[in-house]
Amino acid sequence: STAGALCGSLDQGVGIGYSTRVNVPKTRNTFCKGEQWRKHTLHKVTHYKIGKASLFGRGKRRYDRKQSGFGGQTKPIFHEKAETTKKITLRLECTVCKYEMQFKLKRCKHFELGGDKKSKGTAATY
Repeated sequence: STAGALCGSLDQGVGIGYSTRVNVPKTRNTFCKGEQWRKHTLHKVTHYKIGKASLFGRGKRRYDRKQSGFGGQTKPIFHEKAETTKKITLRLECTVCKYEMQFKLKRCKHFELGGDKKSKGTAATY
């Protein structure tokens, strides 16, 4: 698979549907989709994190309006957390033209950016 091939180090859980430990290098050479560039360049890799939710988005305004006044909780609150893994999204920024794109990895329990590479023949330390 392409996601498995590009990860620096991948400890595969046998038959569990996700990787247990993923280590991705901080830079990688990949195709830049920038308007004037359109070729392989070096990209800086960062972990994408979701920003703070806006108070003035349409859904939040609707929810606050519905919640106001008497009547208690009006919409269901999700409590049954089932997933123990997260899907990892990487932000790739071209070092030449500063074009940014996102890249999605498969599910994993532990994600590491720019960690030490796993060498063959040594015992794994956790």
